[in-house]
Amino acid sequence: MFSGIYTFGYGDKVRMTKPFSSALNDIRLFLQREPRRVYRKSDIPGILSPVRRLEWKLPSDLRTKPFLEELLASGLLRVMELKSPKYPGKNQIRYIFGEASPFELALSLQHGSYLSHGSAVLLHALTDQIPQTVYLNIEQSPKPAPLGGLAQAGLDRAFAGAQRESTFSYHLGTTSIVVLSGKNSGRLEVGSMPGPDGVELSVTRLERTLIDIAVRPVYGGGVYQVLEAFKGARGKSSVNVLLATLKKLGYLYPYHQAIGFYMERAGYPESALQRVEALGMEHSFYLTHGLREKAFDPRWRLFYPKGM
Repeated sequence: MFSGIYTFGYGDKVRMTKPFSSALNDIRLFLQREPRRVYRKSDIPGILSPVRRLEWKLPSDLRTKPFLEELLASGLLRVMELKSPKYPGKNQIRYIFGEASPFELALSLQHGSYLSHGSAVLLHALTDQIPQTVYLNIEQSPKPAPLGGLAQAGLDRAFAGAQRESTFSYHLGTTSIVVLSGKNSGRLEVGSMPGPDGVELSVTRLERTLIDIAVRPVYGGGVYQVLEAFKGARGKSSVNVLLATLKKLGYLYPYHQAIGFYMERAGYPESALQRVEALGMEHSFYLTHGLREKAFDPRWRLFYPKGM
């Protein structure tokens, strides 16, 4: 706890007008009302605003650093280091009030980031599995559209090998936060929803989530889990929104063929399938990268894992 005397950087000694043990109760109540549990160091000055200093009867020249140190010493906040095994220079420190979900911790890594792929699948209740990976999408800067059209030979080469996966991650015990460099979309179809602890989280909306995992099934648990997610979204998702979102994302590859395949296997109405089918089937496509044993679906002109 704070003593009655506090020493500041210039050697001045200021007598507290109220014991910090009493102020701590007020601070605790304030933090309990806040819609977050995770703080950056840069967030701490916002807690110690002039109005709150008066309310809590803290010295007007109390600085952020000693204030934070006392909050840590009292146990009101605790330190957590987010470590990146491959990129230790990107390790970050966070201050936690109470208990925080891995989702909120992930979102604290970068302003404007959002949860996507398998994490969005979980938050939208499209799976009953509890994954050990949190997917955080940080959009890249805008890039010019690729020149030229799509050729079958180039498409075949692109999908012959395994899909590239992000190597940028943070570890939280048994949980990993995988950081994805997502396509720039201006946060298209990204919304807010409460997480498991009630804290609001930025996450892709349902239709955007279905597109994302169809495009990158490795981040959705694989093609079989993607199919289960499409089944879970049947009757909840809008084909209009899905197709409009897909168009705005502007992918070069014909991912609508994979989406149509999943929708048919998941039991979507024929009217919905025909709307996807109307986008055209100019090339033979692949459900995922690196297929070895594969079968071919003539309706969607799509190669998929044999036996699926």
